[in-house]
Amino acid sequence: MKSTAWLSLTFVALLTPPTEGARDLAPAASIQCDILFAGGRVVDGTGAPWFRADVCVLGDRIGAVGPSLKLAAKRRIDAGRLVIAPGFIDMMGQSEYRLLVDGRGASKITQGITTEITGEGGSIAPLNARMLATGRETYAHYGYTPNFTTLSGYFDELAKRGTAVNVGTFVGAGGVRSLVIGEDDRPPTPAELETMKQAVAQAMEEGALGLSTSLIYVPDHFASTEEIIALARVAASYGGSYITHQRDEGDDNGGGMDASMDEVFRIAREAGIPAEIYHIKASGKSSWGRMKSMLKRIEDARAGGLDISADQYPWAASSNNLDASLPFWVREGGADKMVARLNDPKQRARTREDFLKLPENTDWPAGASRILITSVLNRELKQYEGQTIEQIAAAEKKDPLDAILDVVIADRGNTARVSFSMNEDDVRDALRSPLVSFCTDSGAGAEDGIYSKQKSHPRAWGSASRILGHYVRDEKVLTLEEAVRKMTSLPAARMHLDDRGIVRVGMAADLVAFDPDTVDAKATYADPLHYSAGIPYVAVNGELVVDGGAITKARPGRALRGPGYKTR
Repeated sequence: MKSTAWLSLTFVALLTPPTEGARDLAPAASIQCDILFAGGRVVDGTGAPWFRADVCVLGDRIGAVGPSLKLAAKRRIDAGRLVIAPGFIDMMGQSEYRLLVDGRGASKITQGITTEITGEGGSIAPLNARMLATGRETYAHYGYTPNFTTLSGYFDELAKRGTAVNVGTFVGAGGVRSLVIGEDDRPPTPAELETMKQAVAQAMEEGALGLSTSLIYVPDHFASTEEIIALARVAASYGGSYITHQRDEGDDNGGGMDASMDEVFRIAREAGIPAEIYHIKASGKSSWGRMKSMLKRIEDARAGGLDISADQYPWAASSNNLDASLPFWVREGGADKMVARLNDPKQRARTREDFLKLPENTDWPAGASRILITSVLNRELKQYEGQTIEQIAAAEKKDPLDAILDVVIADRGNTARVSFSMNEDDVRDALRSPLVSFCTDSGAGAEDGIYSKQKSHPRAWGSASRILGHYVRDEKVLTLEEAVRKMTSLPAARMHLDDRGIVRVGMAADLVAFDPDTVDAKATYADPLHYSAGIPYVAVNGELVVDGGAITKARPGRALRGPGYKTR
């Protein structure tokens, strides 16, 4: 490890543009950079205007930043045509399990992502035997069964197996609920709630960043606001944050979106905790155009003293599992009970009736054309990948709702889908907001290996590059400097990653070098499995994980533990 080598530098780096007091720096003659990015346009992550400079990587830190550094280097990279920025931070990655299967994080590092924040609702840990048994189909399919039950055990296993990206995680309130109660729709007893609070405390001491919820899924949805507040207070006592997939992201049911935001604000207020809204969106046609008002509500909450922010992915379609289409009572209790209900004629009939009453299905069956199947676990269903529910129903000569129910049964709820439910103007409004940072809401994929055998949402492959190429260069929705800030120092500040997110001496050498003229997403909904273009160099903790556009064998990623972490 060379993590403290940068301390031997005896000069001060220039962090302002050359027009503001530029001068040559006089380094100690003995210093040799491990990597020197020479002559690039530095966009430092603060939002300040770019400036031309060299960036010296020494060990796992940034050793120098300044114009025309007179430094020797083991590796010199001509960055004259490139932008040098801090590595991008994915505020809602989903790769915690995938990195144990394939540590490259390939589709993430090739779009410049160097850090993932994970743990939505049901985090990687804590686990128990029942929860491990529930995941058996996934584990068998991908060839890895967790050998840990705690968050500290996960971090140990991640370090042992190696990862190309840094990982920080929240502890999921839904996972804690499952640990203690299971998947049932009932409140915890006082004793159970105390056990849940203890589980949150343990996870915080093992390095969790805070508490997360995913309130449109089972079992998170069954938690009352009071239950969440009780758990959030524990996370707050360790300096953690609250982050949530809120209960309602649309307005189809007459004010659901506003009520959902009210809950977020209440939790932040009563738990005394900073809060973050995952992948903020206005979902459903009747909600289109509401993004401005949602952002205004966040601004007003902040003016009132609440520490609220949000993140987003730059696409107008969402993605989750197909069984999320079904009423909550159908999903209660886990996959076995769900499949049994759908196989029972009376309960299947009730499912159909309740499905058609859901606000998002008021135009059914037209909605069948907006649901695209991306991946399945049951190999007998592989032909469905890349098809809409409308296409599947037509091919099999069945009602589209029956097509959904039959796929859910056959794949035991493991089918993933893309849903086209948002408006492009709302996406742009969120991109313009200084309070909204960056996420992908997807696990890492790869063009080879087991994750190349299934489709996915293109956001897993080209979200950062889509912002830089489509929205910054082509559409000029926001400036380059602001886009980089929203992908670097803003998420770093929200997650208290104090040594990341800015190009500055002493900061971790998480860096991305991209060509502003060619950077772009190559993934599409129809053909997603393509790495981003125009990002030839990515460094994580001072080591190149992408070199000349090629993925290296380096696995320098680390666990990034939260403020409550207690060393063992």
